Amino acid sequence: MKVIFHKADGERVEAEAQPGDVLLRVGQAAGMPLEGTCEGQMACSTCHVLVAKEWFAQLPDASEDEEDMLDLAYGVRPTSRLSCQIELTDALDGLEVSIPAEARDMSRD
Repeated sequence: MKVIFHKADGERVEAEAQPGDVLLRVGQAAGMPLEGTCEGQMACSTCHVLVAKEWFAQLPDASEDEEDMLDLAYGVRPTSRLSCQIELTDALDGLEVSIPAEARDMSRD
């Protein structure tokens, strides 16, 4: 299956994924600036992505804990999610997400 990332500079990156993969790990493997400081424990917001509107409704609702962490993220929009909380399924083949312009992976600096 494919996941399409749109970087803030306009670059489009297609990544291969498998059902059951977590979007954060797919993005990191594709070189996206998704730090994921807490390693998916929902204790930070460094894996914030903007899900394309046409895909957003296909995701399970965000938990209250995820919503609380998104309150701390920069550039939050109505379709914001934490990529560590998105488990990929066959139904999400072709999922498109954008990396917010404010995203920065400090581990790569």
